[in-house]
Amino acid sequence: MKDPFSEIKPVRRGHCSPRPWLVFLFLILILIRSTPAFPQDKPVALKGGQLLTVTHGVIENGVLVMQGGKITALGAAGSVNIPSGAQLIDATGMTIYPGLIDSETQLGLTEISGEATTNDLVEPSDEIVPQMHTAEAFHAESVLIPVARMNGITNAVVAPDNTDTLPGQDCFIQLAGANASEMLLIRDNAMPLNFTGDQRRNKGGFDKHKFPSTRMGLAAQLRQALIDAEDYKAKWADYDRKKSDAAANQKPEPLAPKRDLKSEALLPYLEGKKTIVLAAESASDLQTAVGLASEFKLKFVLNHISHSQPVLDYVASLKVPVIVGPIYETPKEDERYDAVYRLPAELYKRGVKIVLASYSAHNVRNLPDQAGFTTAFGLPYGEALKAITLNAAEVWGVADQLGSLDVGKTANVVVANGDPLDVKTDVKQVFIQGRAIPMTDRQTQLRDEYSK
Repeated sequence: MKDPFSEIKPVRRGHCSPRPWLVFLFLILILIRSTPAFPQDKPVALKGGQLLTVTHGVIENGVLVMQGGKITALGAAGSVNIPSGAQLIDATGMTIYPGLIDSETQLGLTEISGEATTNDLVEPSDEIVPQMHTAEAFHAESVLIPVARMNGITNAVVAPDNTDTLPGQDCFIQLAGANASEMLLIRDNAMPLNFTGDQRRNKGGFDKHKFPSTRMGLAAQLRQALIDAEDYKAKWADYDRKKSDAAANQKPEPLAPKRDLKSEALLPYLEGKKTIVLAAESASDLQTAVGLASEFKLKFVLNHISHSQPVLDYVASLKVPVIVGPIYETPKEDERYDAVYRLPAELYKRGVKIVLASYSAHNVRNLPDQAGFTTAFGLPYGEALKAITLNAAEVWGVADQLGSLDVGKTANVVVANGDPLDVKTDVKQVFIQGRAIPMTDRQTQLRDEYSK
C-alpha cells in the first residue's frame, strides 16, 4: 500500500509570496485579540493550506473549520461550507497538521535544573511511591510550556523522574489554560515502572548501601509491593462481604481494614484498568521487568529499551506499544554507531506501534526534530508523524479527541510554513481548542527586549 505521506513536498518560507504572509499574520493578530478565553466562541476557517490529516492522507488547497473548540469540517476548497460570521484566515502556502503529543515529559515539575527549589521531579524518601501524583505538583505557570507550544506541541504526558522504581502516577495535559485544572485532561493516566538500574540505592559507598542496591533487590521489593496490594484488595473484599452479611442478619458491622494509600494506588493497575509504563534499557533488564509484569497480569507499554536490539523479535512478540527515545543517545561500546538511531525503524519493521518522547522539560520543543531524525534512519515519514500524533493518542486513550485532523476532534491545530518534521520549518500559529494561542514565550520576550 502506498504511503499517503511519501510525496509530501516541504513548503519553504521562500515559496510564500509577501501578500499571503502579511494577510495571514494580520488576521492572526486580530483573532488573538478577539478570543479572550477558553472555550472558542467564534468559528474560525483556515483556507488554502496543505492539510496533513494523518488518518486520510493529504488535502492540497484545503479548508479546515473550527467551532466550539472542535474541528467541524475539513476538505478540499469548494467542498466545505464555511459558517457565516466565521473568522477567515488565508493559510495559502502553509502546512496545517494536528497538535503534537509528547509521550513523556517533566513539564511543570521543573523550572531551573540547578535550583533545587524549582524541582518537584521525584519523591526521594522511598523507592515505591505509587500514591504520588504528578497532577498535584504540576506547575501550570512554567515558562517552559510556551516554549514547547511554539514548536507545535499541544499535549503531553507529565511523568516523574526515573530514580524510583514506582515513582508515582503520570498525568496527561493540554499546553494551554488559565490554570492547572484547565490544563489537566487526565489526572492519573498511567504509572511508570522503572527497571533500568538507576533506581539502585548504592551511591553512598560500599559500606553505606541502602536496600535495594542490586537489580534482584529492585525486583524483590517491587514484587512485595504488588503482593501487598493484592492482599490489601483481598482484605477489603472480605470486609465488604462481612459487612453485607452483617447488614442482612442485623449483626454489628465489622471493623474496616486500615487504609493504605500505597496499595490503593496500585489496585487499578493490578486490575488492568490503567496502564503501566515499563521502562528498561538492556535486554536482561527488559526480560526481567516483563516477567514481573506478566506475573501480576499488568497491562503495560514499553519505555526506552534503547539498548535492547538483541531481543527486538521478543519485543515484537509482546504485541505492546513502545515509547522510544531519546534517539540521540550514544551507543554502547558493543553496538553499531546507529543502533539507537535505527531503533524506531527496526521496531516498525517488526510491526510494533511506536511513539516518541522527549523525556525532558527543556527539550520538549525538539520533539518534531526527533521525529524527523528517525526518517533519516529508515522510519517511513507517515509513521514518524503518527509517532507524535495519532499513535500517541491511541496509546493514551484519547484518539477520539486528538491525534489527527478529523471532524469531531478537539481543534488542536498547528499552522507552519513547511514540513512539521523539517528542522528549518517555523510554526506560525497554534490553535488549542480552536483558540489562537499567542506566539510568545520567554525567549521571544528576551529577544524583543534586547534587540531594540
